[in-house]
Amino acid sequence: MRYTKPPLSFNDQLDLLVRRGMSIPDRERARHYLAHLNYYRLRGYWLPFEESTGSGDHCFKAGTSFEDALSLYVFDRQLRLLLLDAIERVEVSLRTRWAYVLAMRYGAHAHLRQEIFQSREKYQRCLEGLQEEIDRSHEAFIDHYQATYTDPPLPPMWAVCEVMSLGQLSKWFDNLKRHADRKEIASVFGLDESVLRSFMHHLTHVRNLCAHHSRVWNRRFTFTMRIPRQPTRIAAWFNAREDRKLYNTLVMLGYLLSVISPDSKWVTHVKQLMAAHLQARPEEMGFPTNWENLDIWKGAT
Repeated sequence: MRYTKPPLSFNDQLDLLVRRGMSIPDRERARHYLAHLNYYRLRGYWLPFEESTGSGDHCFKAGTSFEDALSLYVFDRQLRLLLLDAIERVEVSLRTRWAYVLAMRYGAHAHLRQEIFQSREKYQRCLEGLQEEIDRSHEAFIDHYQATYTDPPLPPMWAVCEVMSLGQLSKWFDNLKRHADRKEIASVFGLDESVLRSFMHHLTHVRNLCAHHSRVWNRRFTFTMRIPRQPTRIAAWFNAREDRKLYNTLVMLGYLLSVISPDSKWVTHVKQLMAAHLQARPEEMGFPTNWENLDIWKGAT
């Protein structure tokens, strides 16, 4: 089928929304946001307010306002910023732990020892990706190493980990041959290595969505995370019935921050954001009905 829909002016976009049943109390304000946020982008935030008419039209539930969709957009944007804040601290901690454990066990250039990794092919791809990051880097410590040393060709573990993306780190960790190595890296977080491995993969996806300003609040994720059984005190915080929603991600980040930064108020900030935007229904994010009574959300981690 050929696409034949014509482009619409901002005024025509507003008229279309009104015809579909959306209330627009301040037309100039709404036009301003359409001019800067894109109709198609905002559409993802008024979808929860649509209802089917049986004729294929996208009509809005009675009482739906443009401000409802805009509030959800603002909520999602602030949520992404909170996520990026947590992911940064978790990522830096993971890099540090990965570099420290392997350097202490296998030497300063453990990443050049192919024998400690499972797949030669995956190892080669990881090494090539790392080399590309180093070639692009203008960090002083990278420049210093390259200007001072010729052997080995790459800087030591504690330097190269600083130019790795979370996605690259996840692949290096996943390809480690010895279970004992992965277990030692994960031990500081109190997690099983398989749980940490799956979370790193999942978190890479979440981080990329946030970095590209994509909607996350009610998204169904393709790459899910394994829900931990240990420590037993945190197992009840997760919602296994909604493993494709954001809730479990928030819980895991909250738990990891309690380990990495015990004085962090990140969980409190998430709760405050939820309370400030009632249009963002917790159930759409995978929150269980009793979530506010769980220790993670009461600050008892």
